[in-house]
Amino acid sequence: MRKINIGLTEAERQGVINLLNSDLADSYLLLVKTKKFHWDVVGPQFRQLHELWGEHYEALTENIDSLAERIRQLGGYPVGTLAGFLKITSLKEHSGDIPNATQMVERLVDDHEQIIRNLRKHIDQCSEEFHDEGTTDFLTGLMEGHEKMAWMLRSFVEGESLQADGKQPQLSKSTVGV
Repeated sequence: MRKINIGLTEAERQGVINLLNSDLADSYLLLVKTKKFHWDVVGPQFRQLHELWGEHYEALTENIDSLAERIRQLGGYPVGTLAGFLKITSLKEHSGDIPNATQMVERLVDDHEQIIRNLRKHIDQCSEEFHDEGTTDFLTGLMEGHEKMAWMLRSFVEGESLQADGKQPQLSKSTVGV
């Protein structure tokens, strides 16, 4: 096998590969959860959530391929089994229960936010510890995608009425119990 000479040491590349495999495992579990909720959602928001989650799992599928390809670009091999993903994911699997639509959205928000926190740490590590600015940039793009998906999901459950200018209405004194 030809030695990779891209300006990173073997240790730096392996450190980045480990981070990317962790991100891959999180993304794969989130994909499975999103797909399952896409299938199982019921209620008055069915159509909107079904369509939104369809868009999300398509984006997650692209992210997963990109993560695996980035790992290969660095000379590593992506984790590729469910057992492997479950061993290294930071997300929690909720097997055996089917939550209501709002709980589904809240769980997905929690998962996206966990991934965002992980990506922030990994971005810093890739830059400061492993000197891999290419992966830093790549992970920043993934993080921005998760931030957008989390925002869309949070917006769905926040349910606060807004005025036309986007501000929350002032509560009257009778509403706040004063």
